Amino acid sequence: MARNLTVLVTGGAGFIGSCFVRLALAEDWCARIINVDKLTYAGNPENIESVSSDPRYLFVRADICDRAAMDATFTAEHPQAVIHFAAESHVDRSIFSPAPVIDTNVRGAFTMLEAARAHGISRFVHVSTDEVYGSLDPPAEADEGFPLHPSSPYSASKAGSDLLALAYVKTYAMPVMVTRASNNYGPFQFPEKLIPLMISNALAGRRLPVYGDGLQVRDWLFVEDHCRAIRSVLEKGRAGEIYNIGGNRSLTNLDVVERILAATGRGHELIESVTDRPGHDRRYALSSEKLTGETGWRPEVSFDDGLRRTIEWYQANTGWLERVRSGEYRNWYERNYERRPAELTGTLGAKDQG
Repeated sequence: MARNLTVLVTGGAGFIGSCFVRLALAEDWCARIINVDKLTYAGNPENIESVSSDPRYLFVRADICDRAAMDATFTAEHPQAVIHFAAESHVDRSIFSPAPVIDTNVRGAFTMLEAARAHGISRFVHVSTDEVYGSLDPPAEADEGFPLHPSSPYSASKAGSDLLALAYVKTYAMPVMVTRASNNYGPFQFPEKLIPLMISNALAGRRLPVYGDGLQVRDWLFVEDHCRAIRSVLEKGRAGEIYNIGGNRSLTNLDVVERILAATGRGHELIESVTDRPGHDRRYALSSEKLTGETGWRPEVSFDDGLRRTIEWYQANTGWLERVRSGEYRNWYERNYERRPAELTGTLGAKDQG
C-alpha cells in the first residue's frame, strides 16, 4: 500500500528521519518522499546527501511551526501520508531552555495535524518516545495502556503532543497513529547521545563521562529496525492506536560504555563518573507485543551487531564527525557543558544516557 504513496516526512535530515528516508528509497517503500526539515543543530544535510539526486525525493527547508509554509508544501506536492519525526529530543536542552522544546514538539505537532487535516491526509504517523511512561520498577514493562509519567520538559512535551494527536482521531476522525520507541542508536547519530558520544570520545582517547553510578537501564533499538517498524505502522497500523517499538535488549549505561571501550580497544580508566542529571529516570522498558501481533514486525539487528556496525561507521566517517563537532554542536557543547553550573559540568544529555 505504501509503495503507491507520496509520503511527507518531517525532520528527515535528523538521525532517525534520515535513516527512514534512505531506507525507504533504497527499498522502494513509497512512490515519493517529501522531506521537510528546518536544519537546526541536529538536522544535517550530509545525512541525506546520498539520496539528494533521486527523482523520487524532494527536500523542503521549512519550519513545521510555519502553517503557511506547510500549506504551500501540501498544496504543491500532494502527499497522501505524513510521518512526523521532527522534534527537539535532547532532554538537557529541555531542562535549561524549555521554550524551544515546547514550541517544536507541541506547537509543531499541532501545526502538522492542522495542515494534514486541511489537506485530507490518509495516514499520519506521530513518532514519539518511551520516555512518556517515565521510570519503571523491574520487572514491569510498559504496554500501550500504561499510565504516562513524564519526568522532563522534553518527555512532557512528547506526552502532550501524543495526546493531541490522539484527540484528532476522536474529534476529527483523522487517521492518526502514535509510535513510542525505546533508545535508538546507529550511524549518523548526532554526537550528544550516549553511544555516539562515547564512541567518538573513546576513539579520540578522551574521558567518557557517565551519570551517577551508570546503572540506569535502557532498552536499545537499532535505528533501521525502528524505521522498519514505522513502515509497518504506516502500512498496517490502525487509526487511533498507539504502538510501542522496543529493541528487546535492556542494558545499563555502564554496560554499554564498557562494551564500547572493549570494541575500541580502550581501557576503563577513561570512564569518569559525574553528578547525575536532575530527575534522571532509572529504568525504561517496553512491550512490543501489540506491534508484533498486528504487523509481524520484530527487531532484526542484535545489539552486538548493531554496536559493531555503528562503531565501524564512526571509524570510517571521521570527517562527518569532525564537521559536526566543529559547527553548532561544538559551540553549544562549550556553552552548556564546559561553562554550566558545577553540579552538571561534564555530563551528557538525558536522552544521551536515556
